Amino acid sequence: MSYSANYSGATAKNLNGNFNTVKKKGSFSIGKGILYIFLSLLAVVCALPFYFMIINSTHSSADIAQKFLLLPGLDFLDNYNRMIKLVPIWTGFFNSLVIATCATVLSGYFGALTSFGFAKYKFKGKEFLFAIVLASLIVPQQIALVGFYKVVSSIHLMNNRAALVIPAIASASVVFFVRYYIQSAVSDSVMESARMDGCGEFRIFNSIILPMIVPSLATMSIFTFIGSWNSYLLPLFILSDQNKYTVPLMTALSKGVYQNDYGAVYACIAISMMPIIVVFSFCSK
Repeated sequence: MSYSANYSGATAKNLNGNFNTVKKKGSFSIGKGILYIFLSLLAVVCALPFYFMIINSTHSSADIAQKFLLLPGLDFLDNYNRMIKLVPIWTGFFNSLVIATCATVLSGYFGALTSFGFAKYKFKGKEFLFAIVLASLIVPQQIALVGFYKVVSSIHLMNNRAALVIPAIASASVVFFVRYYIQSAVSDSVMESARMDGCGEFRIFNSIILPMIVPSLATMSIFTFIGSWNSYLLPLFILSDQNKYTVPLMTALSKGVYQNDYGAVYACIAISMMPIIVVFSFCSK
């Protein structure tokens, strides 16, 4: 009898425990479902401007001005043909692609190299120099624009695309982000082992450190590419030759040329946004 009672009591406890476990799992699933619903709605809200931009690029200006459009139309080719006759969008596309790609590569490599120095080497004034790097993050671009303009003029780089690429070497945001990633992901023992095998410091960085910090570099490369591609103020001050204009300048030019031709303007904007969507889609993971 005592054994049966104990067995019954143990069975009841197990059943209660299983019931509580199922209950906890069920409540967690509900919370997780609510979170997924919220994130899905947020994703839809973020995607709506891109969707309407593409939809409007396929309709005539009259339809865009008079109707609320949800489905694609058949006027994209007409809009594109009108736009391409007066605005050399593909020239701007090529210029932006060259500038954004070079800026992304330079900021990624030299930013990672600087981060490696701050993270793994000890030298006098390291914390002070890193504080200066952090302080540069809070300075608005508009404040530094006059000084940047004077520097570019003094070294004769006005109306030169190199003036939009060279500053990317000193990217404070990349240094800030990658430094902490190196500190958390790269062990000192890995570097010591490489030194014992006869590797120099640059070979350690290029052959060992860079492959280990690819996730952080990919993250920052997305932001650098998008920021360089969308940059409007610096190219506006630096470039004066229309053949060297970037996509944002070409888009602004199309607005001035076409004014009320919304279809052509939306076609220009849609084309200019495609590389950003592609880069984010393939590099976000």
